[in-house]
Amino acid sequence: MEKQVTEKENTFKFKQFSINQENCAMKIGTDGVLLGAWFDAANASKILDIGTGTGVIAIMSAQRNQVAKVHAVEIEEKAYEQSKQNMAASAWNDRLEVFHKSIQDYCKSCSDKYDVILSNPPFFSGGTLSVSNERNDFRHTIKLPNGDLLRAAQTLLAPAGKFCVILPFMEGLRFKERAASYKLFCTRMTKVKSVAGGRTERVLLQFELTDKPLVEDKLTIAVKERDFTDEYVNLTKDFYLKM
Repeated sequence: MEKQVTEKENTFKFKQFSINQENCAMKIGTDGVLLGAWFDAANASKILDIGTGTGVIAIMSAQRNQVAKVHAVEIEEKAYEQSKQNMAASAWNDRLEVFHKSIQDYCKSCSDKYDVILSNPPFFSGGTLSVSNERNDFRHTIKLPNGDLLRAAQTLLAPAGKFCVILPFMEGLRFKERAASYKLFCTRMTKVKSVAGGRTERVLLQFELTDKPLVEDKLTIAVKERDFTDEYVNLTKDFYLKM
């Protein structure tokens, strides 16, 4: 997906908060913003963001739900420090907390159950690694295999909770199939195209512990480059400055 561009490379300004990202390997992109704007934020009292990076999804969650306690987990030290600073600088800092742990270790010590669990996870399980180890950690499932992510969601999700992810389309379909073996049932799926007439590039998935009929829809970001659709504007207008 096309990365959104800002005036300063190291600071991404949203309508109600800013994200400093100079120490994060992966900068603000469309995927994280889509997930943060798409998930069902209503009626949640506890939200967890797994692999928070800059902290953007966690902060969006706190903006959208004005009462929920939002926790985040980040294993990479520089990203952890950056997300901690970004959360502290936000208007919702009293409800935001980030933990410097892997989700595997967090599961072992956490007694909380979450109404919403979010993740913009790594998605390459093979191929050639890039020179940047930090970028590898984000893009490859080395430190966060899909099985570990699904097990964490299964363990930490409240009985009526929702686990939401965004993935490349084919990886997402495989993830959906695997989730069923962890008793996580896909109840909502949005197929995302960057441009009208193009191929489906991403999929937003919502899982629950109870098997329910799947609700499917589609989202097209732009009619042509930078000419955004009404549905995308409506989804992201509370966040992007120029929407």
